[in-house]
Amino acid sequence: MIKDNIGKDLSKVCLPVYFNEPISTLQKCFEELEYSYLLDRAAEWGKQGNSLMRMLHVAAFAVSSYACTEGRSCKPFNPLLGETYEAEFPEKGLRFFSEKVSHHPVIVACHCEGTGWKLWGDSNLKSKFWGRSIQLDPVGILTLEFGDGEIFKWSKVTTSIYNLILGKLYCEHYGTMNIKGNREYSCKLKFKEQSIIDRTPRQVQGTVKDKNGKTVATLFGKWDESMHYVNGDYSGKGKGGDTASDAHLLWRRSKPAKFPTRYNLSRFAIALNELTPELEEKLPPTDSRLRPDQRYLENGEFEKANAEKLRLEQRQRQARKMQESGWKPRWFAKDKQTDTYKFIGGYWEAREQGKWDACPNIFGQVLAEVLD
Repeated sequence: MIKDNIGKDLSKVCLPVYFNEPISTLQKCFEELEYSYLLDRAAEWGKQGNSLMRMLHVAAFAVSSYACTEGRSCKPFNPLLGETYEAEFPEKGLRFFSEKVSHHPVIVACHCEGTGWKLWGDSNLKSKFWGRSIQLDPVGILTLEFGDGEIFKWSKVTTSIYNLILGKLYCEHYGTMNIKGNREYSCKLKFKEQSIIDRTPRQVQGTVKDKNGKTVATLFGKWDESMHYVNGDYSGKGKGGDTASDAHLLWRRSKPAKFPTRYNLSRFAIALNELTPELEEKLPPTDSRLRPDQRYLENGEFEKANAEKLRLEQRQRQARKMQESGWKPRWFAKDKQTDTYKFIGGYWEAREQGKWDACPNIFGQVLAEVLD
């Protein structure tokens, strides 16, 4: 299998369920918002008139989204066309929704609303398999809008996973992330690629500049650990994420579980697939929590999981025909001006009323009319 797929896009390759972890890509999108409190703080700083602190917290949030990849050696499930996922935390004022909006190419879209901010985007992940490693190049833009109209946009950096055949699996994130604001500040973050002689991997360094190009703050840290900042242009050359004496902490990763799970999921990630009877009554038939192969894998029933995964992939092969026949996403629509998918609303209202008539049972048997 390795020999036959070198150089190919793995999104188009059917892999056994043993390569997966029991969450979907849609749920993974929400996992990256584990530290959304940073955006709540950014919103508050903006209300207080401190745009620089808002920018710094937005940058820390952008880095924190990579913390959940540390120690994870399995891939999430590729969603079916029309598959959805919701998450709601009323105590945090947080609502998240995502949907797979295209199968060729594979595109997932998401929309999240927090206290004083909205975050949305779509992503097409292009992957290449090189035998001993996988390279993942995300295509898409994340847009963050605060209640006062300030907007930030950025794209994610490249990810590579190494030692697929021998040795301990590990991943690297590398490249430059430009967070562009529509007002006073913008930020450039450099995710450093580890070299043979570099003993301090996973470093992130960056600068915040005002609209005149002047560096007003410097950021440094590690994507799996923490981020700090100092005011002004800090030219310290400290190794291993050494912090200046006047550095201020922006974000620190939560402590991992005392007893790691089989898939090395965090406490936050474990809860993503939780399904209570009360929640099940409210979900549409397209929600990732209802996907049978994923649930079997979580329960350790590998043979059943693999059989269900093969059945659903057989159904998914009709997705191209569905798209060519005029299939459209239920909850997102493509913006012709920006060529991106945006949430059109109506989901939470339908959930309140329990009206899922327009949502097909995508995890059921293959429909005869689709196969014809």
